[in-house]
Amino acid sequence: MKSPRRRAREFALQGLYQWHLSGNEVPAIEAHLAGVGGFEKLDRPLFDLLLRGAIAEAAELQAIIEPQLDRPYAELSPVERAILLLATFELKRHLEAPYKVVINEAIELAKSYGGTDGHKYVNGVLDKLAVLLRPDEAAQQARRGGRKTEIKEEK
Repeated sequence: MKSPRRRAREFALQGLYQWHLSGNEVPAIEAHLAGVGGFEKLDRPLFDLLLRGAIAEAAELQAIIEPQLDRPYAELSPVERAILLLATFELKRHLEAPYKVVINEAIELAKSYGGTDGHKYVNGVLDKLAVLLRPDEAAQQARRGGRKTEIKEEK
């Protein structure tokens, strides 16, 4: 069973994907998503923060992401772009969530919604971004032996 926080991230991802493809405004995207089964079970404040924040800061987030890529941002799949925007926003603005949780949740989203090995690419990019956006937290983790253990879903 999915936690309300995981559902919030999934629906935020779906909203970002829709925004990338359609260019719809946030209220229209939210209205559409509200009609999808399971929406009522998500963490609404987290969903609002992630969707609205990632869209509002998309240009700034893209500028942070691009130097970490091995190809132009526009060549990423829409799912990878949406996951990276979502996770980069969360790394930058939602400091309550440990960076390991943010990365693990993004990997799970990529496994569920992305291409075959998209989760590996997302993981590599987010590992670099974690060091950039949360240097103290990443350094502490490195001293403890890295991010090798599987992180449980955030409750």
